[in-house]
Formats: sequence, C-alpha cells, structure tokens
Amino acid sequence: MNAVVFAVLSMLVLSLLRVNVAFSLIIGALLGGLVSGLGLDGTITAFTDGLGDGASVALSYAMLGGFAVAISSTGLPEALVNVVLKFIGSKEESRSKKLPRALIIFFILVMACFSQNVVPVHIAFIPLLIPPLLQIMNELKIDRRLIACVLTFGLVTPYMLLPVGFGQIFHEIVVTSMGKSGLDVSTDQVPYAMILPAVGMVVGLIISVFFTYRKPREYAELHLTSTSEEEKSVKMPSKYGLIVAVLSIAAALAAQLETDSMVFGAMAGIVVLYVFRAIRWSEADHLLTDGMRMMAFIGFVLIAASGFANVVVETGHVESLVQTAADAIGGNKALGALLMLLVGLLVTVGVGSSFSTIPIIATIFVPLALELGFSPMATIALVTTAGVLGDGGSPVSDSTLGPTAGLNADGQHDHIWDTSVPTFIHYNIPLLIFGWIAAMTL
Repeated sequence: MNAVVFAVLSMLVLSLLRVNVAFSLIIGALLGGLVSGLGLDGTITAFTDGLGDGASVALSYAMLGGFAVAISSTGLPEALVNVVLKFIGSKEESRSKKLPRALIIFFILVMACFSQNVVPVHIAFIPLLIPPLLQIMNELKIDRRLIACVLTFGLVTPYMLLPVGFGQIFHEIVVTSMGKSGLDVSTDQVPYAMILPAVGMVVGLIISVFFTYRKPREYAELHLTSTSEEEKSVKMPSKYGLIVAVLSIAAALAAQLETDSMVFGAMAGIVVLYVFRAIRWSEADHLLTDGMRMMAFIGFVLIAASGFANVVVETGHVESLVQTAADAIGGNKALGALLMLLVGLLVTVGVGSSFSTIPIIATIFVPLALELGFSPMATIALVTTAGVLGDGGSPVSDSTLGPTAGLNADGQHDHIWDTSVPTFIHYNIPLLIFGWIAAMTL
C-alpha cells in the first residue's frame, strides 16, 4: 500500500476516534515510514529533522496568543461585543429574532476575512474575540459548527483569491513553485484562475448557513469569567486603553509587514502596550504566559505536522502516488484533473498547510498537467486548488485549530466532530467540484 495514503488515513482514523491530534500525527508518521521501508531509525530521523520547520510557526502563534490576551486586558474585546449588543438589542427584546443571529454571523465573517488581507493577524483574533461572544451565541442558540464553518471560510478564501496580506505570500509560493517545475506564470494570473474555486467556497458557506446548521442548538450556560458587579466595573474599557490597543494593533501590523514575521509583529504590539502602560508591569508576565499557554496546543500540533510532512516527503511515495494516478488517467484530461485534485486533498489533509503543500505537489503536477494538455491558467487552478483542498477540514490545519481554540473556550466544542468534519464536508467537496470545472474550462 502507498505509504502516504496509509499514513494519512491512519492519522485521520485515529483523530476521528478522538485520539489526541498530535499523537495521531506521530503514530501516522511512524506507520507511514515503516510501510515505506524507511525503517524505525529512518522514520524517527525524518520526523525529528522535520520538527524544526514548524518551530517558527509555533513560536509565532505563541507570541500572537500572548498579544491577544494582552490586548484583551485593555477591554477592546468587551468594547467590540458591546457594539454588537447595541445592534442586536437585549435578550428580552430581540435576541430570539433572526436579525441578531445574522449580525453575529456577519460580524465574525468580516473579522475572519480581514485577518488574512486587511489586518493579517491570521488566527490570533479568534481567542481574542470569540470567547466573549459565546454567551451571546448561547442565548441565540447558534450552532457552533456553523461558526466554525464561517471562521474557516474567512481564514481560507481570502488568501486563495486576493493577492494581499497572506494572499500575496501564497500567490508568490504558487508562482515560484510552478516556475521551478517548468511553467512560468505571473501572480496576476492566480486570482483569475481561483475565481471558480472561490465560488465553491461561497457555495459551501451558503449551505452551512442556510441549510445544514440553521436550526437552534442548545449549550450549557457556562460563564468564563465572574460576572459580579464589582468585577464588571473593573473590566469596563477606558478610552485610553482602547486607544492604546488600537495603536498596538497598528504597530503589530506595521512590524509584521515590514519584517514579514508574525513573531516580531506580535512583539511590537506587546511593546506598545508596555510603553504606554495599558497593561501593568506586575501583571504582564501572567497575561503573556496565559496567552502562550492558550495557543500552545496549536503550536505542538503544527510542530508534529511538520515532522509528519517530512516523513511523507522522505518516503518518496508522493511521486509513486502521482505516477499511479497518471497510469490510471491514460490521457483522459477530465479523469486526470479529478485524480490530481484528490491526491492534493490527501496530501494537504496530512500536511495541514496549503502553503507547505504547494511546493511538494507542484514539482509533480506541473509536468503532468502540461503532458495532458492543460493550459497555464488551468494548471494554476489545478495546482492551487489541490494545495488548498484539505486546508479546511484537516485536523492539523491552523484553519481548523484556530476556530476550535475560540469555540471550545468553555469545553463544549469538539475539534474533530464540530470543526474538522463540518468544514471538510462543506468546503472540500465544493472545492473539488469547482476546481475540476475550472481546470476543464480555463
């Protein structure tokens, strides 16, 4: 059996059985390496060598988690929640109506989309914004699986379509990887090639909002913080705190764009909070530690995913998987497009990152697509869609880990069954269909 298929399926089955995702990755990598013939020592070496690739990302999320908690101490999340409350009214007046539900969903969708392109903080906004909204969502009986779908849409669709922020980085990776594989394309072509796949994401979002998860769902009323009048008065945001919070976000954004590093971006934002005394020196260490702890699980999973990805590459079975698909194609473009997308889905679900998957699959997919007679635009659509497939829905993707970090703040949201499975169904199936249409029509 192909080692890549075996490793990914092992990881997915273990995750669905509620085995810890990090452990599932380690076991899947071990089984895949043994099946490929790497041996125990070779598999452990490949896995260990790959861990370093995820260290910088894990540190970035730890720093962003600390920054998020530090920002929350200024009262900015409460202020944003209060703005939302003014629109939806009191519980007695209007929270049972459809408009408040729509406003909450729209607000979260906009924030998620902005996090990729306008203010590229990625998933750092989720633990900052979502936990304060959980009580309101409980009162409105909003299904958190719907919110997971909304968040994942906002975390994926903007970067795959728009060449701004993380989208610019992603499009450059696509162009560079395809160029090294023998097909010179420009970044201007990528957005046009991705219009149809993006439509597929929109279709998945519409289905989740208006059909699958439209019915109310009950959650226990678990308060994350004390609601005593005394503590409420202490936590009321001041104008000064809000101004400094906005300045720190601007500083974090500027530093991130200048240095192309989320670590230094988060550090710049924290420094602003320190300098302008928006957070007390005596409580700063506690706040930052709490924030890093909050994002630690995501960091460990991403580090393990990097080791898993390196084992997958070292097996050499990605090439054999594609060769098997090529042999089955027999010159049939329609079948070729479908099999390439399915291989991309399998690889990305295991790796967990479309950014990391593109260089792996472009080397093999570009020559195969050209041999089958696909146009440059169709080849872009194939490679990019194949890379994006699985980002939403993979248990080890930050596009699913991030939503779970916010929605499970009170322990009532399961990562696999409430985030990964719903997003896999609603986004990967439409992406597969519309990506195939794009490849056949461009």
